[in-house]
Amino acid sequence: MSSQELKTLLDQVADTREIVLRRPRAWIDYDLWTDARDEAREAYRAWRAAPAAETYAVYRAAQDREDAAQDTLAASRRS
Repeated sequence: MSSQELKTLLDQVADTREIVLRRPRAWIDYDLWTDARDEAREAYRAWRAAPAAETYAVYRAAQDREDAAQDTLAASRRS
């Protein structure tokens, strides 16, 4: 089967907007947090390298996402 045939076949599958999780929720939450942490670190470095209102706003938004992911991770560990 060619990649074009596979794409055509997959395009015919209805999107149910469901997510299939193959790993425990806590592992997924951990991955989300580490991704958010890495993004926040990169945004911090960018802001320090080029201090400006825009780079600071990007950093703060990334830090907020990391904080939210950390809270989610902590909640999943408690349950």
